[in-house]
Amino acid sequence: MNSPGAAQGTNAALAAGVGAIVLSIVLPLPPILLDLLLSFNLSLSLVILFTSLYTREPVQFSSFPSLLLITTLFRLALNVSATRLILLQAFAGQVIDSFGRFVVGGNAVVGFLVFIIIVVIQFLVITRGAERVAEVAARFTLDAMPGKQLAIDADLNAGLVGEDEARKRRAAIEQEADFYGAMDGAAKYIKGDAVAALFIVAVNLIGGFVAGIVQRGFTFEEALATYALLTVGNGLATQIPALLISTAMGFVVTRAAGDTELGQDIAQQLVRNPRVLGLTGAAVGLLGLIPGLPTVPFLVLGSLALVMMVALQRRTRRLEAGAGHAPSTPGIPEDVTGLIDLDPLEVELGYGLLGLADPAQGGDLLDRVAQVRRQTALDLGISIPPVRIRDNLNLKPQQYVIRLRSVSVGKGELPVGRSLAIGPDELEPPEDALRTEDPAFGLPAWWVPRAAGARAETQGYTVVEPSAVIATHLSEQVRRYAPELFGRQELQGLVELMRARYPALVDDLLPHRLSLGEVLRVIQNLLREGIPLRDPVGVFEALADASTSSRDPELLTAFVRRRLKRQLRVQFDLGTGRRAVTVDPEAERRILENTVPGDEGPVLRIDPPALRAFQSALREHLSRMDAEGRPPLLLCSGPVRAAVRRVAEATIPGTVVLAYDELDSQARIEPVGMVGW
Repeated sequence: MNSPGAAQGTNAALAAGVGAIVLSIVLPLPPILLDLLLSFNLSLSLVILFTSLYTREPVQFSSFPSLLLITTLFRLALNVSATRLILLQAFAGQVIDSFGRFVVGGNAVVGFLVFIIIVVIQFLVITRGAERVAEVAARFTLDAMPGKQLAIDADLNAGLVGEDEARKRRAAIEQEADFYGAMDGAAKYIKGDAVAALFIVAVNLIGGFVAGIVQRGFTFEEALATYALLTVGNGLATQIPALLISTAMGFVVTRAAGDTELGQDIAQQLVRNPRVLGLTGAAVGLLGLIPGLPTVPFLVLGSLALVMMVALQRRTRRLEAGAGHAPSTPGIPEDVTGLIDLDPLEVELGYGLLGLADPAQGGDLLDRVAQVRRQTALDLGISIPPVRIRDNLNLKPQQYVIRLRSVSVGKGELPVGRSLAIGPDELEPPEDALRTEDPAFGLPAWWVPRAAGARAETQGYTVVEPSAVIATHLSEQVRRYAPELFGRQELQGLVELMRARYPALVDDLLPHRLSLGEVLRVIQNLLREGIPLRDPVGVFEALADASTSSRDPELLTAFVRRRLKRQLRVQFDLGTGRRAVTVDPEAERRILENTVPGDEGPVLRIDPPALRAFQSALREHLSRMDAEGRPPLLLCSGPVRAAVRRVAEATIPGTVVLAYDELDSQARIEPVGMVGW
């Protein structure tokens, strides 16, 4: 990146150069300075031409439209200065004289014809074609802008790109539209320059004859020999660079975006098929054998094409041999890394549901998925990976599947033209409805026609659109599998975010006291029991304190839970006299004696009849509380909480198991039973 000082110097030099160009139109230039400027003009046109050849994308040469204006003004200034010297001194420097004498052999007629041919090529062929391409490209670029911006918004909402990447893509689209629009107008400069060149030639020729015969006393032959050659030399010296620049414009506006330069693209695409070279060589060789046509050129070119075909075939065989003689299957990519699925969470749609993910068809699934990720961040305090939405032709047209690490964790089917109406069985069935269950919660529901949605709402049903059904189902699976979705990569992102604001805390904890994996185990334990990571600073502080005495993830989790007493009270609504079941002290003693550590936490190892008796007692007490409409609450002592929780979860999923030392002073609990053997 250029420094500010260098940028200011470049801008100052450009301003000085443009000012000098304007002044040269008014002030006379000596012949030696005109020679230098004409040589510089030719050199600059070559630089522009070669730059256009090595440009991979048109917008990489975004300064080209402005450069066209500057070079056109520069050529016009040179033409004016040359005209002044031709009419006043009958000499305009060595460059113009050389172009008039040596380039066209001193023949004014040949010079005029060459000049006219160059102007026609530039004006009618290259400039007009480039102008048309730039005009069409500008129109199509502007027409495609809304679709491209919608695609960027869709990727942003789906989490496939970040804000910075989306901003860069939008800027690239705007730059592309501005570039082609500017090129459409800049092409007029070269067209006008070609017309001006014809006018200047006429002025130089007619004015030169008048000045030479009337003022200098030249004869007609002397005036023709002098001014005709000077006029032709001036025209060629300025129009050859103009032809090079108009050719560069044609290269730029016709260049499609790619990863290689134009020369590489042409070479690879023309000679990549040996059969094409073989057919070409045979056809050209046959032309050389036809009587009346030149034999040697056609046979030489045909032989060269056949030699290139043989060389290309040998190179292809060497490459295949170097690859271990692996069989080549058409249509199968050589690089299989793109087939490896790295997206932990996916939503696959049957082709009949693709419209839900297409904003152009009014689909809002991408927005709803983005909202699921935002809501998860608010509710659980974690950032889940982006959700990939893709089509799957193996599914039924109206079917969708939610996959976690390529394994299906939920699926459903959405009938065409219907919405989901959820309500209790006591309500009157909606008109023309199909019986079903809510795929997210298993509640009784009906599929009702879209037109009957408002009527179903008046009956007391909650009507949900198809895209909302998928989003809700996805949200529940995200909450259920949050411990698996929050991995080391996500934890590392959280650590970097906290390091920016709490560097002392993070540096003290990681990696000196605990490893990243040990911290991850604790957070996953919290998420597994539905405890969100809303206070990551408090969690890290608790881990830093507890790590001085233990690095056992289960003990660390218990310590963190005790630090989160206030959050547990609010989350589980413990301040309003919530009913709870306790565990008998004798049962706790037996559990503690028969608990052994395991890879996934403490494991209760007692004889099966005793375990079934304990589960039966749990089911009897907790099922009464399950009817209250919220998860049942079970209280026990801290040392056995983890083991009791595993048994309770296997008995009645969703049971909240808390230890006595996890209740703060404002908790209000109403015991309604005691579980024992």
